[in-house]
Amino acid sequence: MKNAVVLLSGGLDSATVLAMARRQGYTCYALSVDYGQRHHAELAAAQRVASTQGARELRVVKIDLTGFGGSALTDNKIAVPELPSTGIPSTYVPARNTIMLSLALAWAEVLKAQDIFVGINAVDYSGYPDCRPAYIEAFERMANLATKAAVEGLPLTIHAPLLQMSKAEIILQGTALGVNYAQTVSCYQADEQGRACGVCDSCRLRSAGFAVAGIHDPTAYRDSSN
Repeated sequence: MKNAVVLLSGGLDSATVLAMARRQGYTCYALSVDYGQRHHAELAAAQRVASTQGARELRVVKIDLTGFGGSALTDNKIAVPELPSTGIPSTYVPARNTIMLSLALAWAEVLKAQDIFVGINAVDYSGYPDCRPAYIEAFERMANLATKAAVEGLPLTIHAPLLQMSKAEIILQGTALGVNYAQTVSCYQADEQGRACGVCDSCRLRSAGFAVAGIHDPTAYRDSSN
């Protein structure tokens, strides 16, 4: 069995990717990042998902992106948008995916893993520039130029299996693989119990995905009427 590093946020997409990597026969090392996001409920969700889905290990790396701010997820003075908007939304965190993939790359070298899995999605990507296919391709090229492992003949592959899937397709795939979505937290402003707001971009995409998939949405909402 080959080792793989799986970026695991605790959300719906990354939980599905972990299940997909496990199904492909990888020994999965899950990596979560505490970057100063609005809540830690998603990190608790990552612990649950890693435990139930057979990750060999989960590591949580702490960095502090609140020192830079610039996002509704890292600066409490910027409100999380609760209505659909155009352009790149304020929930975009500057350089977040680049930082997270770099951390995964470092651990992959230590583990002698040639595979990194990430739940980036270009179809329901909310306008984030670091969720595009061209970005994944560019990062993989960089990784294979910048690492000792690649230079010595162990090239790295970045797997983004959800890249061209809709949210409904992701949910159907994960359900077929036995993912328990009740364990996951996707909301940008969930409370510490992991209950979702039901109105942010992430909640809307998640709710619509379950509706289109025809699968019961197990999300716990703060307002039980949602």
